[in-house]
Amino acid sequence: MAHFTGTYFLLEYLVVRIQISRFGRDVLGCIVLFFCSSNSHAADLSLDYYCITNNSAANCGIGEVQLYTEVTDLGISELGVSQVRFDFFNIGSYESVISEVYFDDGTLLGIANIIDADDGISGVFGDSGVDFSQGANPPKLSGGDNLNPKFEITAGFLADADSPSPTWGISPGEQLGIIFNLKGGGTFDNIAAELTDGRLRLGLHVTSITGSGSESFVNNPVPLPAAVWLFGSGLIGLRLVSKRRVYV
Repeated sequence: MAHFTGTYFLLEYLVVRIQISRFGRDVLGCIVLFFCSSNSHAADLSLDYYCITNNSAANCGIGEVQLYTEVTDLGISELGVSQVRFDFFNIGSYESVISEVYFDDGTLLGIANIIDADDGISGVFGDSGVDFSQGANPPKLSGGDNLNPKFEITAGFLADADSPSPTWGISPGEQLGIIFNLKGGGTFDNIAAELTDGRLRLGLHVTSITGSGSESFVNNPVPLPAAVWLFGSGLIGLRLVSKRRVYV
């Protein structure tokens, strides 16, 4: 808060000193751009999930605690295509298996690699107990039609555990990696923005929860950092202060 307060009064001082001239607005814009860029996103995002089927409150609670996803910017591939990696984790101790993974729209172009027991990158493979293939059965996320908007699976943007899924799905302590190529001109910033406003959603179907239970989950939108809202409020305040001082 002290850092924000100091920045606020520095900006207010500059607004008054420069008198909101055209040159002054340019200078202020540069300062704002510098401040925002210095607080830009790190390379990774973490996603948690909420239950959408609610077959069992206890099973929903288990999934919401145990499931999360890391999203990593891989930059430009050797083929000149931007890539993003999604790593799906089951981190708890309660019995459960992520058996299907679904993607709903966004800047994604297509699955480039699946990182599991028999697929990897440069000879580095995933968990030995996890084996997924592109495509899924069922082809739709259970409960997805009840969302607003509906969870619509983009063609080819899904994967499921090989049979038997309780054996090859993502059990507690395991993870699955999926690498996507992005559409032409797309970047990690686009993915981050879409995960924030809901244009890109991830869905998980989890089975064998404490035995025979099953639930579906969708990621919570990435929250904007609190500093963004504070800084935005500060700018509004500065605008009001500048108008009062210039026109009074």
